[in-house]
Amino acid sequence: MVAVIVGTWVWDAEGHHQVDDWPQALSSCRDGGEGFVWIGMDEPDPAELQRLAHQLHLHPLAVEDAVHGGQRPKVDRYDDDTLLVVLRPLEYDDATSSVETRELTMFVGPHYVVSVRRGGHTPLKGVRYGLDGAPGPLRASAMGALHGVLDAVVDHFVVVADELGDDLDELERRVFTASGGRAPGDVDAAEIYRLKREVSEARRAVAPLVEPVASLARGEVTGVTKRLRPFFADVLDHLTRTEERVAGYERSLTDILNVHLAQVSVQQNADSRKISAWAAMALVPTLIAGIYGMNFDVIPELRWHYGYPYALGLMALVCLVLWRAFKRSGWL
Repeated sequence: MVAVIVGTWVWDAEGHHQVDDWPQALSSCRDGGEGFVWIGMDEPDPAELQRLAHQLHLHPLAVEDAVHGGQRPKVDRYDDDTLLVVLRPLEYDDATSSVETRELTMFVGPHYVVSVRRGGHTPLKGVRYGLDGAPGPLRASAMGALHGVLDAVVDHFVVVADELGDDLDELERRVFTASGGRAPGDVDAAEIYRLKREVSEARRAVAPLVEPVASLARGEVTGVTKRLRPFFADVLDHLTRTEERVAGYERSLTDILNVHLAQVSVQQNADSRKISAWAAMALVPTLIAGIYGMNFDVIPELRWHYGYPYALGLMALVCLVLWRAFKRSGWL
């Protein structure tokens, strides 16, 4: 795949505008002491990323994580003033009722942001336009851009959590509603496991971010000023609640799976009882017929005039007694 720099934008005293010569724009921001440059990359190859890293003097370990991808969500600090941020934005596919995961890696420095996206659409465009109307502490700062991206990604987490919650409610309704007289309803274990897998996919994107965002909210990361901390704290609040919801979904699905398996076991036991009851009733005529079908000359009842109807009546009577007994005990 050909590497692409999708665009470079600068936020400075003149506002927000796109530029071609980002090194010059970055130099101007550094000289002026305010503003930042945002460089957006889409599916870059290692060579392109290494060239950009060399120009920005990025730490080799941070670049290695971005090159290889597939990293766990995290916020790592390098060289005291550069952050490596790995995010896994989520989207919910209504057509397949599944969670789709993207990958977004960011380098955040005093006057620059580099975003590297993989796997499709991410909410970056809306964030860039939203910075123009952001509150003062967030406007025209790299940390403000980081806050905007985190806020947008977490908002998508909330949407996905809502959709998964709806799927869980529907699954619960079907599991605990009898269908056709059968306790397990119309749900099988594979369907429960599929939803559990989607919830786990979402949690792997959400849970690892809680502590890194908490460190931002506490101001433990260079560049997060006292005025910025409340904004990161707001993101943390939404993120924590979403993580708790998704964790609750996992627990609920485990309980639902256990209940479903118990229902199936109970139903199988009920079926076994019915089969056993009918087999017992079928055994009686077979037993009686077998006794009188033995090839012995001396069997008293063989010479009875009413022996045949007596045998049939005995079969019917014993079967009726068994049927009533099984019915009363709930086997039939």
